[in-house]
Amino acid sequence: MTRSEIHFIRSLADKRARSESGLFVAEGSKLIGEILTSGWEVEALYSTRETFGGRAVMISPSEMERISMLKTANDSLATVRMPRYATPRAADASRLALALDAVRNPGNMGTIIRLADWFGIGEIYCSEDSADCFNPKVVQATMGAILRVKVHYTALPALLKRSVADGVAVYGTMLDGGNIYSEPLTAGGIIVMGNEGQGISPACAAHVTRRLLIPPYPASRHGSESLNVAMAAAVVCAEFRRRAAIVG
Repeated sequence: MTRSEIHFIRSLADKRARSESGLFVAEGSKLIGEILTSGWEVEALYSTRETFGGRAVMISPSEMERISMLKTANDSLATVRMPRYATPRAADASRLALALDAVRNPGNMGTIIRLADWFGIGEIYCSEDSADCFNPKVVQATMGAILRVKVHYTALPALLKRSVADGVAVYGTMLDGGNIYSEPLTAGGIIVMGNEGQGISPACAAHVTRRLLIPPYPASRHGSESLNVAMAAAVVCAEFRRRAAIVG
């Protein structure tokens, strides 16, 4: 590999370089195999072993270590063209969606995208200060779910406001909310998950129409201050889908 190739691939760890080039990095033969069959455009493909039907450029393990974003380099790496989605003006009231308000940790972002895929949630609306879904750490954490879940970045309070005006239920997890296990839940709507340290911002909270609480057990117990945002999202999504299955 040339020095300029290595430098360019390494630069894709930075959001600005990804935005300017329209490319992101994916690593590992399983993930890259899924990308190749998904229809997404693979710009360049490198591997340390014969694979992908001869499509990959063969490089040495030491070169792979130089371009890898992982602590332990995998056997293959690809640069992939980022898909472009049109962001709806408002959410669809008949479908369940997630909204992430300043969720900045890449691990949390990747895990939430993965659980959205698991629970059949196809749309995630993110505030513009949330972690970039094409950050290498996020891509790896999604375990391929990034291919099936559309992640939109938008002015989140405005989208929530328009959704409420269209009759969409907007749920938020808050300490003063009603017990999620006894509150009525709709099959569709938006579930807002807040920042890791500060929760849902006042600008987004103003448009939450249904406040929910994940209670500790027992209810009187004073243990951890809060749940990790990805863990909380999993609990909430599971309860929504459990309730929908009962009704269905």
